[in-house]
Amino acid sequence: MSRIWAGTDCGKSHHHTLVLDAEGETLLSRRVANDEPELLGLIGDVLDLADGEKVTWAMDMTGGEPALLTELLLNHGQELVYIPGVAVNRATDSYRGQGKTDARDARVIADQARMRRDLQPIRPGDEAAIELRLLTEHRSDLVADRTRTVNRLKSLLNGMFPALERALDLGTVGPLVLLTGYQTPAAVRRAGIRRLTTWLRNRKVRSAEALAVRAVEAAERQHTTVTGEKAIAKMVHTLAREVVALNEKIAETDRLIEGRFREHELAEVIASIPGIGATLGAEFLSAVGGSLEAFPTADRLAAFAGVAPAPRDSGQVSGNLHRPKRYHRRLQRVFFQSALVSIRCDPNSRKFYDRKRAEGKRHVQAVLALARRRVNVIWALIRDRRCYEVAPPVPEMA
Repeated sequence: MSRIWAGTDCGKSHHHTLVLDAEGETLLSRRVANDEPELLGLIGDVLDLADGEKVTWAMDMTGGEPALLTELLLNHGQELVYIPGVAVNRATDSYRGQGKTDARDARVIADQARMRRDLQPIRPGDEAAIELRLLTEHRSDLVADRTRTVNRLKSLLNGMFPALERALDLGTVGPLVLLTGYQTPAAVRRAGIRRLTTWLRNRKVRSAEALAVRAVEAAERQHTTVTGEKAIAKMVHTLAREVVALNEKIAETDRLIEGRFREHELAEVIASIPGIGATLGAEFLSAVGGSLEAFPTADRLAAFAGVAPAPRDSGQVSGNLHRPKRYHRRLQRVFFQSALVSIRCDPNSRKFYDRKRAEGKRHVQAVLALARRRVNVIWALIRDRRCYEVAPPVPEMA
């Protein structure tokens, strides 16, 4: 069957689409607004231009700005493939000319789709996977905000009251609650252990007395008031409240993620794998699109996750393996973090890890090897729709 290729350089307010025939000749080049009527008009014109020929649409983005165009193309039953932006940028250097225009980028995208057969198809989105992706990305933003705020809080507290900064673990709730009420050495000393303990218990802080003792002991070691203490104390109070609020938002998001994850058809299988809870399981589903349809083999999934080494052989040099440069960062984190946890809670994982360490591999190398091994396990369990068992099932005799 004859075919034409439509490459789209995606933008925020406009897209540029260029259509090539089998000989690489331009059939259409148009800039359209990111608006449904204009996009429908473009799709209709390209289909009329095809005149019964098969159309392959290609774009350099899979979400965000081209989401409306992607949905319209999928609703029209069109074949849609994805070309990574970095691949487009590198391929552009091999084309004539040095100019940079949307039309030129669209032509490169269409031409690459015309010549290549290894491009990833874009499939209709899984509603649950999309929701999990939004929730997990929101959670990542909240965690990043909390990390920045805690670091700023530690810096300010260390400049005003270093003894208290050393005595408190700001990753827990109790010290944050303490800082919302008491920030300076003088204020802590005036309160004293008994009053401070009562104040913390009224706010349901665990181990209130031990925390009060540490705070008062820190206050007794500093009787000097630093310059700007009042302003710093006010900022410490504000930042402590912000961290408490962020903790509450993260906890609420975790509940939403777990609830949505448990509703997915693969949740029972994924959650049975040691080291994978609701959060990592949700990140896994969002990364693969809710299913493994795009990964016909475990090797393909491992390469996508960046846990399969890439060969760098040349001439007489062989067996030279390196870490891949292009992979899904969050999916790699899922496999790496779950592998770390599984070493402590799964005897099979511990045995594999110990064997790799005995072979002379460093800790990170052994964990990556375990992560690669777990890709095969997860892929097979999802394929067979069965849960993980510590002792593998014995095959039935014929």
